[in-house]
Amino acid sequence: MIIEDKPTYHQSRTDTVTNPLIIVEVLSKSTANYDRGDKFKFYRSIPEFKEYILIDQYQFYIEQYAKTSEDKWEVTYYEFEESRLKLTALDFETGFSYLYEKVDFNNQDI
Repeated sequence: MIIEDKPTYHQSRTDTVTNPLIIVEVLSKSTANYDRGDKFKFYRSIPEFKEYILIDQYQFYIEQYAKTSEDKWEVTYYEFEESRLKLTALDFETGFSYLYEKVDFNNQDI
């Protein structure tokens, strides 16, 4: 999670931030549908929220959801080892070789 300015917390809890700018999730088989569905729907209700990154742990694959100036969400899919993820809410770019640096796709229980 990336927060712009100071974090705002839900009520008196210090484990629930209510003003994220960017949220990054690593997908698992058991939560992928929830992360793309109800969870993302809830996140979109946060005014400060601008970007959602979903990283697949089983293959080179990232989904990037970015909020436009018209309050619409655009999605970009990255599927190749040579891909580079460029955030829209921040001036930041990184390659898949860094993101997946120590991942061994051959030794995963799928």
